[in-house]
Amino acid sequence: MNQEQRLELASSRLQKQKEERIAAIRNQLPQGESAETCEACGVEIPERRRRALPGVKLCIQCQERKERGL
Repeated sequence: MNQEQRLELASSRLQKQKEERIAAIRNQLPQGESAETCEACGVEIPERRRRALPGVKLCIQCQERKERGL
């Protein structure tokens, strides 16, 4: 195998890993109907956020707290 073929193989592997990471992240996104109010604090979730993230259940502040593990 020459250097060009090795580079092509490495590039192909990196592309596959990138696609797998993107798919894993997409699978973690909420799905379904969004909540109108935050399940954690009861604050209204803005319509813009509900449209951008179908299935969202938390307001931005509560989502950030959850992601930080607080």
